[in-house]
Amino acid sequence: MTEATTRDLLIEIGTEELPPKSLLGLSEAFAAAIAKGLEQRQLAYHRITPYATPRRLAVIVSAVATQQADREVERRGPAFAAAYDKTGQPTKAVMGFAKSCGVDVAALTKVETDKGTWLVHRSVQTGQATTTLIPTLVEEALAALPIPKRMRWSNLPFEFVRPVHWIVLLLGNEVIEATILGIRSGRETRGHRFHQPAPVVLNHPNDYVKTLTETGYVIPAFATRRDQIRQGVAQAAKDTGGIAVIEEALLDEVTSLVEWPVPVVGNFEEKFLQVPAEAIIATMKGNQKCFPVVDAAGKLLPRFIAVSNLQSLQPEVVRQGNERVIRPRLSDAAFFWHQDRAKTLESRLEQLKTVMFQNKLGSLYDKSKRVAKLSGQMAKLLGGEELQGVRAALLSKCDLVTNMVSEFPELQGIMGEYYARHDGEIEGVAVAVREQYLPRFAGDVLPTTVLGQALSIADKLDTLVGIFGINQPPTGDKDPFGLRRAAISVLRMTIESKLPLDVQQLLIEAQAAYPQNLMQADTSTQVFDFMLERLRSYYQDQGVGYDVVDAVLACRPTSPLDADHRIRGIVAFRDQPDFISLASANKRIHNILKKTEENFPASPEPAHFNEAAEKQLYDQVQTVMSHTGPLVKQGDYHSTLQHLATLRSTIDNFFDTVMVMVEDEAVRKNRLAFLQTVRSLFLQVADISRLQV
Repeated sequence: MTEATTRDLLIEIGTEELPPKSLLGLSEAFAAAIAKGLEQRQLAYHRITPYATPRRLAVIVSAVATQQADREVERRGPAFAAAYDKTGQPTKAVMGFAKSCGVDVAALTKVETDKGTWLVHRSVQTGQATTTLIPTLVEEALAALPIPKRMRWSNLPFEFVRPVHWIVLLLGNEVIEATILGIRSGRETRGHRFHQPAPVVLNHPNDYVKTLTETGYVIPAFATRRDQIRQGVAQAAKDTGGIAVIEEALLDEVTSLVEWPVPVVGNFEEKFLQVPAEAIIATMKGNQKCFPVVDAAGKLLPRFIAVSNLQSLQPEVVRQGNERVIRPRLSDAAFFWHQDRAKTLESRLEQLKTVMFQNKLGSLYDKSKRVAKLSGQMAKLLGGEELQGVRAALLSKCDLVTNMVSEFPELQGIMGEYYARHDGEIEGVAVAVREQYLPRFAGDVLPTTVLGQALSIADKLDTLVGIFGINQPPTGDKDPFGLRRAAISVLRMTIESKLPLDVQQLLIEAQAAYPQNLMQADTSTQVFDFMLERLRSYYQDQGVGYDVVDAVLACRPTSPLDADHRIRGIVAFRDQPDFISLASANKRIHNILKKTEENFPASPEPAHFNEAAEKQLYDQVQTVMSHTGPLVKQGDYHSTLQHLATLRSTIDNFFDTVMVMVEDEAVRKNRLAFLQTVRSLFLQVADISRLQV
């Protein structure tokens, strides 16, 4: 495509301040919708670059075609055999088809297909100009944006996330005339609300970034603005002898709040450092969108970095203003810290009766009582003190009704640990109150203490059983109680922390803590099946073959750690030369047993063996069983498979010389029982027949 047939396209939607937490998502969705619209209209382009600031969503499409390509349209008519009568005259069917195409019958052509010969009409459809297509494309893209609640403004009938004030549509240096959301398009954008309030004229899409930056005091590229904020904040902290704590979510939000970022260093009184650092940081981030500053050891310093949206002629006034605003917030945090410690966590347990966990499942008090029993049992299983496991669970939700956590929910567990220590609880209990929420997201750290592991798992299993029990499992992308995350968290803890827990039994005990008439009898089984499916996802993310996981889960191991040992054993074994032969033999045994409808004994009778090959295999199976029994108990499945591999040649010889399905009923049933014994030997590890060879 030549330069004459392509131009750069600028689309900018100017608005009032957009929701900061939605800006990046809206920008990405807008660019994707524009790309989709261009592709649907068969308009070729080179690249789409999104831009987003608090007051605009924009894209620049480089080298977009100025017109759709002409395309040949083929319209099929009646079959050639039905197109003419016996005298060779066109039938009504073909005459009607030709008329609908606007041509004579003679203009139709024949086409041969595998289903016969047909008459067709071929024509060339001239492509439309890009300028005529863009307005509708933009309207469709705006309508498709993920906006939960649209608003109207003035007395206009239009709806958008925020009122729209200007629209720029430039194809090359020409304005695309259109009216979108009640606004006439043009080439005038707006600069910074204070630095450049007058309209800014754009001559060409290529001028967009330079003009806005140099004339408008606006950095339009989200990523560029974010990098500038990151570097500016880091440098400002370094200049004061500290290190800025820059979390990505806060960085994105601040980037969405400013168009011309200027870091401002502020200070606060050292007395506020008596409040837990997490609470000070939470109020800085949540209320003031400021970045905390720490020393080289990670200790919080009495200063912060705000990001102003203008280059002030009086920076000292801006600094004082930020300090003046943040001080009351820090005072609130200090007040909460003082007030909350006036009551023990234990004294707040009764208050949990007024906080609903789930309407059908009762209050957080009820949940704490259920979790306490299971947490105590698990603490004992893991080598800890049962009563401490119970104590940690009873206190686990009490910080939810404190002033600090009510104001900053993200501090749940964190403040509980502080308050538990203040109350004189033992260290393990205090740490467990915090660790109950771990892991909080994919890849997050796991609980490291026995009490923390016990409490975290017990709490999550109680939630899983309860929500499944009232028939509200996850559906599609809806998972309001985070059950998928809870299941994966339990699996990660048991596997990665090497906890030898029987999850199926723990689910049964979790269900027993609920009233019997509240849920179906098989609820724990439903949850266990759900967790096995999550286990598939867990290993898929690690690149483990689906067939390996399927082979192991077919045996329904009740301990995730045991399942992991089996999977690792097979992964290590399948590279060995005996693997293919053993897998094939297992498939053969599986198919024979699957096809038979006969009942046969649970174990073979050696006296009924009349072939040397089956006697040899029987003797070797007995020897292998004596070795694999202890190995299976130890979870050493790799060594177990190595012993099972010694059966390869003997199994091959058995199938080469022995007919299983003979007419003699006693012999046939005895051989079927023997094959079942051999299969059961392998099922100690996995259903090897499911492995791909």
